[in-house]
Amino acid sequence: MYRLLSFLIFILLAVNILSQDKNQIIIVDGTKTFTVPAFIREGTYYLSLKDFADKSQINYYYNQSAKKIELKNDDYLFKVSSRNPFIVLTDRKTNSQEVYQLATSSYYVADKIFIPLKYSVDVLQKFLRTTLKYEAPNKLILGSGSIQTDISEVKSDSKFDVTGLEIDEKANGTLIRLKSNKRIPSYASSFKNGVLTLIFRKVNADISNTGFEGTGGVVKKIQSRNVDNDLELKVFVGPEYTTSEVINVEKSNDILITIHNKLFVKTDKSPRKEKWEFDVIVIDPGHGGKDAGAIGVNGVKEKDVNLGIASELGKLIQSQMKDVKVVFTRKDDTFVDLYKRGKIANEKNGKLFISIHCNSTPKKPTDANGFEVYLLRPGRTKEAIAIAEFENSVIQYEENPQRYQKLTDENFILVSMAQSAYMRYSEKFAEFLHNEFSKHPKLSSRGVKQAGFYVLVGASMPNVLIESGFLSNSSDAKYLASKTGQKEMAAYIFEAIKKYRDHYESEMKAN
Repeated sequence: MYRLLSFLIFILLAVNILSQDKNQIIIVDGTKTFTVPAFIREGTYYLSLKDFADKSQINYYYNQSAKKIELKNDDYLFKVSSRNPFIVLTDRKTNSQEVYQLATSSYYVADKIFIPLKYSVDVLQKFLRTTLKYEAPNKLILGSGSIQTDISEVKSDSKFDVTGLEIDEKANGTLIRLKSNKRIPSYASSFKNGVLTLIFRKVNADISNTGFEGTGGVVKKIQSRNVDNDLELKVFVGPEYTTSEVINVEKSNDILITIHNKLFVKTDKSPRKEKWEFDVIVIDPGHGGKDAGAIGVNGVKEKDVNLGIASELGKLIQSQMKDVKVVFTRKDDTFVDLYKRGKIANEKNGKLFISIHCNSTPKKPTDANGFEVYLLRPGRTKEAIAIAEFENSVIQYEENPQRYQKLTDENFILVSMAQSAYMRYSEKFAEFLHNEFSKHPKLSSRGVKQAGFYVLVGASMPNVLIESGFLSNSSDAKYLASKTGQKEMAAYIFEAIKKYRDHYESEMKAN
């Protein structure tokens, strides 16, 4: 009854918020100005996509039961799901997709889906095929002129934006670096018949310096051509190709393209079934000993919360999955080096690695709350990078912190390429975690994100890092410090493990 009452109060408050005139987003389109309802959270204005489409006369399809909306025009499909930080933009001519990760998730309030205005300008700009200008906190100007980018363009005497490429062939794939004088804000990709096609928008290339003839690696050939105002890059790959990724280089205009190959080829015709059995789960309670981690507004230490949740999770697995062994990287208040945590997981032949942490913000107390799930990839937002830097700062307590290479784009790509064989399983488990966390009656799931955590680098198996709540938030801190909260957190994680195990075992059986 209490939960139902809280939910009804939340809906009434949300409706009241939307009814207030001041909670509007102002849209300026030439000589026409109109407003659409806004949802405001922590000073950020969220745009109602349904109302924006209605006012802008944009076709859309809204699935209320699935809480998804798709805007349509002649060029693109713009898809958003509620409580999700990802926007999928599909080119209707080529059927290629671009996925944009926002700094915060969308929200579902009063039967409408809202996206954060200031973080959505780039993808809206591309969808609408016009320049946009965001004026804080709640104004959007269409057809505003030049596009602002985060990185200043590098001045060059070259008449070409892209001047050349560098190839670095590794045992586990190939690294392609596009040398660019200009920031490349977006791209589209498609793969068919052994050819990865990449379209980089509004740049031209020196064709004589952007081709490549392979020398036996996964990349056989690269061809480039300028098409209207765009650069088309065709990468011809061999049958060992698995996945690829395009990354903007930190503090540079260059682009890195990773081409991953198949790392693990079966060497015998009848590999041992035991090798693939889902029989070991490794649970890593973050921090410990001399490293307390974050300190909550109520004085609770992150290391204690992490250990409490891990212990409860271990009990659930041991009682309900008796055929699965549980391995802890620590069982008490001891300090364990980051590299040793992955080493423990590998030595015990883990099939899943779960690192449990708590979030916090520099300013306390804060309204930020809820769960986050992280995958091992370069951080895309300042918030994700800051969280990774905090979690990685544990190395200051270790005897040899020099053992860790800074996770620059180049170094990061090499370690993430080494884990490419596990990434789709990590992504699937992260999806199950997000779905389970979304069921929590009070805490929101802030979505699946990515960042560079040292603790995940060493675990050669599907792995995720969970931020179970904000210790800088009074409500979260009280909940996570309690035995009830730790048990409930463990229960949500366990439900995701059960669903992941079913998926994993069906995949192994099919293969």
